[in-house]
Amino acid sequence: MKNNPFDIYTEEYEDWFKRNDIIFQSELLALKQVIPVDKKGIEIGIGSGIFAEKLSIKYGIDPSENMLNYARKRNLIVDIGYAEDLPYTDCSFNFAVFITSICFIYNPKKALQEAHRVITDNGYLIIAFLDRDSLLGQTLIKKRQTNKFYQVANLYTVPEIISLIESSNFKVSEIYQTLTDININCIETPIKGYGKGSFIVIKAKK
Repeated sequence: MKNNPFDIYTEEYEDWFKRNDIIFQSELLALKQVIPVDKKGIEIGIGSGIFAEKLSIKYGIDPSENMLNYARKRNLIVDIGYAEDLPYTDCSFNFAVFITSICFIYNPKKALQEAHRVITDNGYLIIAFLDRDSLLGQTLIKKRQTNKFYQVANLYTVPEIISLIESSNFKVSEIYQTLTDININCIETPIKGYGKGSFIVIKAKK
């Protein structure tokens, strides 16, 4: 990505989570509903590792060297690279997660094919993203030109992500949602399904 905002505004990215801890904790809680415990996982688009660290995901890959510097400080095992061309052998991981990274990937179909390749049989794919049809998604679209990160994003709807997952030979097993209120003032308990929350977590089996 030319002029990658995650390379340019790395510290601002980290600071956002400090200033919006309630949102961060709500998203983490939703992810914890589906992340396998004591399994070898990788976050594709790991960024600074702020999610991976809290979710006990030890491995990651990202194209931003500045972000990976933060991930290394969190003692994560990371590589620089792209989702469409993963430098790992077949069936290397029990699960792979994309946390708000799918909308920044140039070729998501190829990325999911690569994820399928590196996940073990009966392993899992987990995609967390902001629903384009949600109130927060629509707000980001309207203000995208003033948002350093989301001005380069391609937001998706839930049916679009499900279609992408299924066309990559995964079967959706669980869906959770959170951030039903964009003016959130306490950590929100995730609920199943979609259509109410802005932050969606989909788990699928290979």
